[in-house]
Parts: sequence; structure tokens; C-alpha cells
Amino acid sequence: MTGVQHSIKIASRRSGLSAHVIRIWEKRYRAVVPSRTKTNRRLYGEEEIERLRLLGLATKAGHTIKNAVNLTNEDLRTLVDAESAGPGQRMGDQQSDGAGPTPDTDFLGQALLAIKAVDGAGLEKVLNSAAVELGRSALLRQTLAPLIEEIGCSWRRGQLRAVHEHLATAVIRTFLGNFSHGYALGENAPRIVVTTPAGQLHELGALLVAATADNHGWRVSYLGPSLPSEEIAGAALISRARVVALSIVYPESDSSLEPELRQLRLLLPPEVALIAGGRAAHAYGSVLSEIEAIQTGDFSAFCEILDKLARNRRQKAL
Repeated sequence: MTGVQHSIKIASRRSGLSAHVIRIWEKRYRAVVPSRTKTNRRLYGEEEIERLRLLGLATKAGHTIKNAVNLTNEDLRTLVDAESAGPGQRMGDQQSDGAGPTPDTDFLGQALLAIKAVDGAGLEKVLNSAAVELGRSALLRQTLAPLIEEIGCSWRRGQLRAVHEHLATAVIRTFLGNFSHGYALGENAPRIVVTTPAGQLHELGALLVAATADNHGWRVSYLGPSLPSEEIAGAALISRARVVALSIVYPESDSSLEPELRQLRLLLPPEVALIAGGRAAHAYGSVLSEIEAIQTGDFSAFCEILDKLARNRRQKAL
């Protein structure tokens, strides 16, 4: 045995990956091959830890571990550097060859089946498997975003009951809480408050927004659903947030929401940006335009807005 060897706890902290993900990547993909003590405890050298770190960055950028694990460390560094300069086409995003369902489609179907069976443990297992297989960005984009959309549509069509939505919300909330940013954020990381305004009780969309902002390097204060304007503004001031993101899903005809939104804009400092999205946001388009809220219609657009706001903030700091 040569060089300094570290425990899986240290490897986890330095690579930014959970011990669970490290074990799965070793077993399923042979991402690294650690040494073993006489009592069979894993030991990781500097090279293994660096490889795990690079693989974590690659999957965070949206590449699948299945493809990234075939690259050398040098190739991974090139890939990660290219992503920091500007994203290109993701490995694994090419069209399927028709041999069967893609992993994200399979995970989506499995998750829906677990929800319909009111199987919380099954849903959690599917999400954990998707996280290991796809990485953060692809999990959010290819599995969680369409899953949350389908839950909402099925609930409105009467194909899912309230109990199904409640179970999915509870499991996804816990999962995303455990799935929060694994990399240290600097003190200068942009700050965002995420919630739903008063009367908006459905929080799945807000949970996705919070997880997406976290994945894009924002320091997130997630407040849960249905908060009055003064509480949202107070949280933004206390946390020194530069952005408040609102999810507006249901109902589409709440007469009390428009004055709430106007009041929120008045209570927030002018430099704090408002972002509003969700299935019902279009119904309040006039007042959202009036208060100069940035309106977003889909997941990809929200990601672009976050990146643009972060870039603008960095440029102003120069």
C-alpha cells in the first residue's frame, strides 16, 4: 500500500459524494477500486478521491455516470472545464436506439406506479436509484420535473386522489432535503427565497424550484407553501436574498392573490427580483407584469433565468 489512504467518510467529504453513492458507483460501475483493510474497510488514495470528485462534477453537470465512468481523469477534467465555460451536448442525451426505454423514462414510470400504489418506500427507492444513475441535473430535468407535472395533471383529471399527491409530496420533500447541495457554497453565493404565496397549498413545484436553484449554486431558503407577503418579504430581508421565487399552481381564480402579490412587491427592496412560475401563473399574468415579476413557463426557462441573474450579479460585483 503506497501513499496516504483515507476512510470512506473522508473520501465522501472531499469528493462531495455521499458514502451511499460512492459504494453504488464502485459496485455497479467500478468507478474506483479502493484498497481494503484486514477488517474489509475501504481505503481511498488521493487518485481515487480525485476521480470521485471529477465524476461527481460531471454528473452534476448532467452527464450520466454510465458514460462518465468510461473517461480517464484527464478527459473528465477537460469535460468539467468545458462545462464551466458553457454547456454543450450532454453525454447520454442522444436519442435512444429504440432497444428499450431510456433510464429516465423507466424511472418516471416506476415512480408513477409507486405513487398510484401509495408505496412511499417504493417511490423513495426509485428516486434514490435515479439519483445514482442519472446525477443531479439529469434527475431534476428528466425525472422529477416530468413526474411533478404528471402528478399535477393526473390529480386535476381525477386520476389521482389527494392521498396520492400528499404521499408524493412527503416523499419528494424528504428526498430533496437529503439531496441538497453536496458542495460547499461560498459566502458570496447568490441567495434565493422559494415559497408559494398565501392560498397556494401545492408545494411540489416549489420543491423542484428550490432543488434546481440549489443545483445551480444558489443558497436557498425554502419556506414551504402558503405564506403571506409580509412573511416572504421578511425572510428575503433576513436572508439577504437577491431573488424571491414563487410557485403558483392552484387555484387559478383566487381573488385574494393579486393584492398579495402587489403587497409583496411593495415590501421587497427594488433590487430583489421576483420570479413566478407554475401551472396557474398565467392566470395572474396581468398583475405579475404590473409588479415586473419575471415569468417562467417551464423548467429549462427557469434554469436559464437563474444563470442569467447569477451572471448579472457577478458582473455588477466586478
